[in-house]
Amino acid sequence: MANKRTQSAWLFATFFGAGYFPKGPGTAGSLAAVLLAIPFIHFGLPPWGFAAMALFFLWPAISAADTVAREASRKDPQIVVIDEVLGQWITLAGAQRFNWRSVVIGFLLFRFFDILKPPPVRQIEQVPGGAGIVLDDMMAGVYGALVLYAAGWYLY
Repeated sequence: MANKRTQSAWLFATFFGAGYFPKGPGTAGSLAAVLLAIPFIHFGLPPWGFAAMALFFLWPAISAADTVAREASRKDPQIVVIDEVLGQWITLAGAQRFNWRSVVIGFLLFRFFDILKPPPVRQIEQVPGGAGIVLDDMMAGVYGALVLYAAGWYLY
């Protein structure tokens, strides 16, 4: 039987099971991040608070992703979605203000950049282990945050 640390790594890396969603686990992880963000937004967490949360969980996410990738013998297992969670939160940090439009646009922007993987996202993905799994999504989140911030001047 796996030890508690390994079990915790799998639980965290899959974001408490969201990574086991059969169709589009990355999208499920992003959606879980947004659903968790809504109460934080409701209780007044400022946009930069999501960047702070992503940075706070960065090392545990890299460690958990590394553990799962090693045990699954896969470079970037689809079930690992903690990277999508942190990337989604980075994107939300770009909101000038929160409302339903900024949250939906933030979700769509992150998914767009996560799937498209413009430079240097794809290059960061080549970093070995958990760092490559997580950091490429963080960079996709930065792109999403920049566009969400710019969109804030015009769209919402």
